[in-house]
Amino acid sequence: EVQLVESGGALVQAGGSLRLSCAVSGFSVADYAIGWFRQAPGQEREGVSCIRDTDDPTLYSDSVRGRFTASRDTAKNTVHLQMNNLKPEDTAVYYCASLCNGYLGDGYYNRYYGMDYWGKGTLVNVSS
Repeated sequence: EVQLVESGGALVQAGGSLRLSCAVSGFSVADYAIGWFRQAPGQEREGVSCIRDTDDPTLYSDSVRGRFTASRDTAKNTVHLQMNNLKPEDTAVYYCASLCNGYLGDGYYNRYYGMDYWGKGTLVNVSS
């Protein structure tokens, strides 16, 4: 059974940091790209990063590039999202998924293996 479980969301002050985790079971994070997405209240879901299954660099949206860093721990089959210098506009529910899409890097990016699995999300609330 495939499962993705996010954790690490919290209430944090602007300028602070959080580290989200996405624990994966049912497939290896070494073999598939993993996307991080977020959805703020009243807004559409957006892709914020894609850690790819190749040696290509991780992709980020313009809004988080330079502040967020995605990483992969193959021993624990977990993907992390380190978020620094958080801003109130980062407030959202954050999801990980077994696919990537969104305006990442230089344009629209899509990476899909016919496997559409999502976690239930973790809430990040950044106060001003």
